[in-house]
Amino acid sequence: MASLEVADVFRRFGPSYLEAFGERLLPSHRRAIEDITACRTAAMGGHAYTCEDCGKRFYVYHGCRNRSCPACHTHQTQQWLDARTVELLPCPYYHVTVTVPSQLRGVLRSNQSGGYGLLIKAAAGAVIALCRDKRYMGATPAILAVLHTWTAAVDYHPHVHLLVSGGGIGHDGATWRQARHPFLVPVRALSRLVRGTFHDALKKERPDLAAQLPANVWTREWVAWCKPWGQGETAVLDYLARYVHRIAITNRRILAMDERTVTFRYKDRKQGRWRTCTLTGHEFMRRFLQHVLPKGFHKVRYYGLWHPAHRAPRENARRALALAHAQPALEVPLADSLTSQIASDDPAGITCPYCGSHHAKHLGPLPPSPAPHACLRADTHRQAARASPVGPS
Repeated sequence: MASLEVADVFRRFGPSYLEAFGERLLPSHRRAIEDITACRTAAMGGHAYTCEDCGKRFYVYHGCRNRSCPACHTHQTQQWLDARTVELLPCPYYHVTVTVPSQLRGVLRSNQSGGYGLLIKAAAGAVIALCRDKRYMGATPAILAVLHTWTAAVDYHPHVHLLVSGGGIGHDGATWRQARHPFLVPVRALSRLVRGTFHDALKKERPDLAAQLPANVWTREWVAWCKPWGQGETAVLDYLARYVHRIAITNRRILAMDERTVTFRYKDRKQGRWRTCTLTGHEFMRRFLQHVLPKGFHKVRYYGLWHPAHRAPRENARRALALAHAQPALEVPLADSLTSQIASDDPAGITCPYCGSHHAKHLGPLPPSPAPHACLRADTHRQAARASPVGPS
């Protein structure tokens, strides 16, 4: 039996969920349901192939490319990683996490576009302010910030992950300055600075929301965490692969589904063990959809030396590091950044779902249709689609 996917859950429980809650659904949530339900089915269109070994015809359907779809991320993530490689700085990096208190979650969930944006900006701004302090670094670092809104059990828990370079360009605009402490910046000072920065921004941008919050939100300690992440390109790519395009739950974590419930596994971080959780189909969809971001919202943002406006200082940093290490600056051939895309479009990479052969002949494109082709079972459709994630033409 083929493994279960989020799309299978949506196909089973989506119609009744829309019937029960459709009038209250956000447009982004409705679009996610429609896209994930249709992903890698005949409704998306695709391509027809014939196996040159067993002679059977099969179809490979397009993915939906919705950023919340678990089936569409591997190829997109690799392309994004390839493009980012040329921006790397050969230096140590730190992983910083900032989490808001529970009293703020309701406000953020009801005002996602504005609230999330202020949170990311406050977290990155606080890190930059402390790094510029001569007691810690005295320089502007490179920062990549990523918003996550979930726990392992797919509950709502907004927080920001930041990848921070362990050095930066000094105030003279040309000198590379290394981080002075193994902890980069003190987390207690970071917590308080993020809290104050977010409070000031909220009062300025949304005074109505700031007035709704209890006063103790601005006096209690916010959770901030920082640890060294590693050195150079390997550390950065590992971080990016883990965090940048991660979504609330992946297909491989779904264990079982029946007429009423969905069971999935999750990692209990405190206990260091895997657990299972069984929810009704509607509750599973509710939890999943609360992590679907508004259309047009950028959950990945760049600050400091990685900000697009700071290209010249970033190149100064690259040259300074190259001189310090007596080696040429990192250059990545264009051909390497295109490898994954070329490979994904190569018909030789298509696997026959019947015999496993890689000798497939492309017969031509398939237009979108309302129902899958009758000659293949639903699980065979998924196997063929997984074999090669061909994107829309």
